[in-house]
Amino acid sequence: MSSGAMRRAQLVSPFGVGAMSVLVNGTSVITAGLDHWYETGDTSELALEQYQEHDWRLEARLQVSEFRLPPDYRTPGQGSNNRNVKLTVPVLRFPRWNFCMYCKRLELSNLTMQQPVICKDPKHTGKYKPRMSQVPFVSICSSGHLDDFPFREWVHGSHDPSCVGTLRLKSRGGGGLEGQRVSCDGCKRERTLRGITQARYIDGEEHTNLSDQLSSSQDPYLCTGARPWLGESSGVCSEPMRGALRSAGNVYFPKVESSIYLPRKEGAVSAEMRELMKHPAVTTTMKTMYSFIGTEITANVLREQLLKNVPPELFTPVSDDELMASYYDFFGAEEQTEPDRDSNAEQLSSDDEWRYPEFQQIRETPVDDYLTATNPGVHSDLGVYLDRVRSVDVLRETRALRGFTRVRDDALKLTEGKALLRRKPLPPVQDWLPAYVVMGEGIYFELDPERLASWEARPNVKARAQKISDYYGQVVSQRGLQDRALTPRLVLLHTLAHLLINELVFACGYSSASLRERLYVSSTEERGMAGLLIYTAAGDSEGTMGGLVRMARPDNLRSVFASAISGARWCSTDPVCMDAGEKGQGPDSCNLAACHGCALLPETSCEEFNRFLDRGLVIGTFADSDMGYFSDFV
Repeated sequence: MSSGAMRRAQLVSPFGVGAMSVLVNGTSVITAGLDHWYETGDTSELALEQYQEHDWRLEARLQVSEFRLPPDYRTPGQGSNNRNVKLTVPVLRFPRWNFCMYCKRLELSNLTMQQPVICKDPKHTGKYKPRMSQVPFVSICSSGHLDDFPFREWVHGSHDPSCVGTLRLKSRGGGGLEGQRVSCDGCKRERTLRGITQARYIDGEEHTNLSDQLSSSQDPYLCTGARPWLGESSGVCSEPMRGALRSAGNVYFPKVESSIYLPRKEGAVSAEMRELMKHPAVTTTMKTMYSFIGTEITANVLREQLLKNVPPELFTPVSDDELMASYYDFFGAEEQTEPDRDSNAEQLSSDDEWRYPEFQQIRETPVDDYLTATNPGVHSDLGVYLDRVRSVDVLRETRALRGFTRVRDDALKLTEGKALLRRKPLPPVQDWLPAYVVMGEGIYFELDPERLASWEARPNVKARAQKISDYYGQVVSQRGLQDRALTPRLVLLHTLAHLLINELVFACGYSSASLRERLYVSSTEERGMAGLLIYTAAGDSEGTMGGLVRMARPDNLRSVFASAISGARWCSTDPVCMDAGEKGQGPDSCNLAACHGCALLPETSCEEFNRFLDRGLVIGTFADSDMGYFSDFV
């Protein structure tokens, strides 16, 4: 039986529902849908409260009642009262096509096959038959569907070939797909895999070689609508299909929404009370009372109902004020700080609208068990550039998977994303999404608004940022993506975040992937923001040891800034990096002066997939040394 171990956070991203991974024995599998994540032989042994998490803002944004941590595997005696024992996340064998490295025979297996596939070709006359390996090719479409590569249809050049001869996958001369050939023993046909991954856009419409050139007929070979991670081999879809390597980057783009927890009322609910709220009887009682009474309930009525279902000792030390505060905090119901959302809304609100409440609280000095920040002060040398600095001693971040895309990282409607995660939708009162929660710390700072406004108004700064907008505009037109405003402050803060993270890795000893950026950028009058949060993204003790918070002290932060800015003035690949940046470089050519030697980070640490970076807007260029926001920083 095929099995393997994986970190729980990885089951949210990058190996969430619909993603392929490779087990230790070499088997390629795809993570199954949410329908069977918490199945046990005896439902009385299941304690879901150990996996339930809540973030009232994110629940409202994604229209769910709760989040659940991916199940962790526990042996008997390891779990509390043997609850939640032997829970696993199901996976299915994919791709189904297998080939023999000796005779090159292709064989189709089942999704549920757990044993190795043995080659049964009569060419193997010995006692032992060789084990077959899974092919590296799959086919994908832009609607999120995934299927086995149509080897039989491709080699016969027909949508429905009648020949059922044995297929073989051979390598003949040269490298790449040109050297990969599919042949049929029955009709002796043979065809190379050249061009199966290629696509083009004609008048904004996608055309792929796999769909257009599979057969000589005028009808293209369209997507089958298969969703193997849900056990569905066919469906309804009219999108063109393209071939892809199963490990290619365009096979899976997880859509992960993150939220910094904001307390409804600072300090009103303790961490102990929030843990008590996870008790199943408490949660059920509160949900029932909220559905019938809503926010008009009194503390006496709520306590009376709770005491009918839970031991009185649990709530004896809880005051009425904290009880009601926990009730409102649980549902986010006492006061509306978020705009009302249409329950049928498909598109999520913009990032500046979503993050503005976070910006408002973090920039102050909140004191709560889940969000605490203090004011360490700003060094006099940085006071010209920074308006404020906050030492974020405690923060809680929830990251939830709401769906995924394939082919390109495009916008995804809320219901379409959820439909990819399970076979049948759940009603809103029962709906949930997989999530991961981390407790960490961070440093927050804002740029000086007057200096920033003056700098942004300079013609050379606008022209420099416009280059990135133009490069990204070409990508938008070619791929049909959503356009977005790439302002100088976005490029400046994003690049500065990367430079500081690279410096903090050396100053604090964190691993490069354990620090993360969170940008608060907006140029609108009602939600103007120019802030940056650098925080620990690790879910273990490395994220809460205090090393990052200590660097927020004025002298320490001044040293970090000095080293980061000094290092940015000359990249190890300069002058190539700075000169190549004039024509665009990096992912989608959307960077100017930024490369692996100076400003790139692990993609898990970056919100923009290492795009929209430019050292020129931070420290200036060779031709215009005064262009940068920090050009005169010594």
